[in-house]
Amino acid sequence: MLNTDTAGSRRWRRWVTPVASVALFALVTAVLERALAEYRLHDVVEALRAIPPHALLAATALTASSYALLTLYDALGVGYVGKRIAYARIALTSFVAYAFGHNLSLASFTGAAVRYRIYSTQGWTAVDVATVVTFCSLTSFVGLSLVGGSALLMAAPGASALHLGHAWSQLFGALLVGATLAYVAWAAFARRSLEFGEWALRPPGAAIAIPQLLVAVTELSIAAGVLWALLPDSADVDPVTFAGVYAIAVVGGLVSQVPGGLGVFEAVIVYALPRVPPPQLLGALIAYRAVYYLAPLVLAAVTLAAHEGWTQRARLRRARGLAGRFVTPLLVPVAPQLIGVLVFVAGAVLLVSGATPAIDERLRWLRHVMPLPLLELSHLAGSVIGVGLLVLARALFRRLNAAYHLTFWLLAAGIAASLLKGLDIEEAAFLALVLVVLRLTRRAFYRPASLLSERFTPTWLASAAIIVGLSIWIGLLAYRRVPYSNDLWWTFAAREDAPRMLRASFAVVVALAAVALAQWLRPARAEAFVREPLDDERLRRALDGAESSVANAALTGDKRLHWHPAGDAFVMYQVQGDSWVALGDPVGPPSRHEDLVWSFRELADRRGGRTAFYQVGPRALPLYVDLGLSLVKLGEEARVDLASFGLDGSARADLRQARRRAERDGATFEVLAPDAVPAVLPRLRAVSDAWLEDKATSEKRFSLGAFDEEYVRRFPVAVVRSEGAIGAFANLWTTASREELSVDLMRFGPDAPRGAMDFLFIELMLWGQAQGYRWFNLGMAPLAGLENRALAPVWHRMGSFLYRHGEQFYNFDGLRRYKQKFDPVWEPRYLASPGGLKLPAVLLDVSTLISGGLKELVSK
Repeated sequence: MLNTDTAGSRRWRRWVTPVASVALFALVTAVLERALAEYRLHDVVEALRAIPPHALLAATALTASSYALLTLYDALGVGYVGKRIAYARIALTSFVAYAFGHNLSLASFTGAAVRYRIYSTQGWTAVDVATVVTFCSLTSFVGLSLVGGSALLMAAPGASALHLGHAWSQLFGALLVGATLAYVAWAAFARRSLEFGEWALRPPGAAIAIPQLLVAVTELSIAAGVLWALLPDSADVDPVTFAGVYAIAVVGGLVSQVPGGLGVFEAVIVYALPRVPPPQLLGALIAYRAVYYLAPLVLAAVTLAAHEGWTQRARLRRARGLAGRFVTPLLVPVAPQLIGVLVFVAGAVLLVSGATPAIDERLRWLRHVMPLPLLELSHLAGSVIGVGLLVLARALFRRLNAAYHLTFWLLAAGIAASLLKGLDIEEAAFLALVLVVLRLTRRAFYRPASLLSERFTPTWLASAAIIVGLSIWIGLLAYRRVPYSNDLWWTFAAREDAPRMLRASFAVVVALAAVALAQWLRPARAEAFVREPLDDERLRRALDGAESSVANAALTGDKRLHWHPAGDAFVMYQVQGDSWVALGDPVGPPSRHEDLVWSFRELADRRGGRTAFYQVGPRALPLYVDLGLSLVKLGEEARVDLASFGLDGSARADLRQARRRAERDGATFEVLAPDAVPAVLPRLRAVSDAWLEDKATSEKRFSLGAFDEEYVRRFPVAVVRSEGAIGAFANLWTTASREELSVDLMRFGPDAPRGAMDFLFIELMLWGQAQGYRWFNLGMAPLAGLENRALAPVWHRMGSFLYRHGEQFYNFDGLRRYKQKFDPVWEPRYLASPGGLKLPAVLLDVSTLISGGLKELVSK
């Protein structure tokens, strides 16, 4: 049974980082409030309107240049891992990834997740993608360090905009510049990898390192130039120092984990540039957010909408062909993520709009054609709809069909509310764009799960709380000089915007608090595992749709089953320690898999457990990435293509000789149907006991069956006889579709004929071929095929070392060589689980689980 105290403490720990982000946002809001103590929102808006058109054009051109240079980050990273891929594909991947990463700092929307979903369609491994992501991050920090350090070094005495003493500025600047140049020198000329604890970097060489430095510095300088172009002429700070301030503000936003660094970035800029009037500085920062953050996101949405429109209407064949070549493989896999971001931003727009005054001229016209109650209701509805969109954005990312329909109608209602509360045409146009993109990507939202069953993470709730807090602060800033009193709550008049802001703010706080409270108060008690009789009829219905023979492990009775509501698919799992470990991919129709992995993740999350999927295949890896899990390669599974299997030819000479030798020794092969197994169970028991005693081991669990008579009699059993007596046997795992055949328990006694194992495998493959099976699964070779490159994860490098030098613990290489003589196809198998410091605990729990207990884990 899961310890409820441990589960409770883990649930509390999950709230630490989100709460810290909210607290940090409150702190930087206080800094901004202090800077704007003598100003109103009207002053900021006037400063925003005063930005000249040529400055906006320059900022737009610089933004395009910055994103173009960001594509070179990925291009250099792809070259670093030694892959060949068209630049157009790299550019679109980079654009989508950075559009996500710049706007939201949520784990579900990181550039790593986007890159994996896109690059994995090209056959890339998780290590390849992780290497590119690491390289891009390193490139960013190279630019930040050199630009920030140079600004500190070049600052004149007493003129540091960072409020550091001259000596400290020189020291920090020298350290940053020195560290950057040392990295570049090592990267260009070193021959050995550079290791930092569990991390290792392979020197990329001068052909990559020098362009990496130049691109990083140029891109960051141009990105800083976007904001510089929008500053007022009165800004008294030189460009080099400003670039340093910008670099530090970017780092502050990244470290804060606040979505998009919202508020943190602005607070650093305001603090570092005290000579610039705060309204003008905030006006420039708002314009910068619109040009550098939101415009690329809208462009990505328009690109996706155009592609989907072309695809659905079968027009513009040449353009559609180009989209099919480059855009389709890139944007369709990330459509739910893109829509999730757009809907989240749409919710934020409605909230901020509800906290700010309407345009007087438009409101005056509305007063003549619309009754006051409808105006008040529209204003309140717009803000509540904004909260709803923030919440639904998470469910859209999980592809929920119900979330799609509800979001569709909320966006439509939001458009109406935007027009009715103040003729906000620009806001309505943006919501309409989001609505069009949502409608065109309808096919991406197919999960039938209930919205009430979805769980919203603390990080997501904290992000929503930050947006709500920002809208309230903007509202208070807009009506700073309004004399607040209790009477305002009950004041209803067309010209009274402040009371509407107060009522809308109260409504959104109540709505968000209700969602958070509903999530927080969900039961988290884990139930003790009680072995119950299996529902054979329901199990058989699900197993009939399985393509992998490992699905038969559900019949061992030692696992819990998490069923899909339709009753035709399940995840089999068990709880060990704090880890909720699922065996293999979900069993049942593929259309149920995504819903099952999400609901299982949420089930473990409600109990405070760590989610892990053990021995999963490559096809479903994007599902586990969507869950926020890391991927660890466990080894490779050997599968023999039975259609081409045979004993003819020189390559099969050893197999032919092994078969003939066993036959000369009197070995015979037979497959017993399940109804014939009970008669030979005593002999099978004797063979099994002798095998366990000879190997000095105990029964394993979870990933394999144990010898239990009720379990064994469920399957066909292959036996090898010698002089009429059964000397070896194996129970067979089959699939109804005849896609795959494998063995579970394979045991032989002391009187088994020589070469019984080879003979059994050969005969089983020939039998499976005759029965019409497509594949024979020889099982996994642990630690096989792990990467040993410098940038490979530490687990891969450790596993590769153990594979090559750990013969005294386990015959890793010998097992793989034995299976190789059957000429199988090798497919990777992974563990999908939380990464970082949680990975060792998950690995220990999984090892304990499959060994049958901690005692068996440390014994043979």
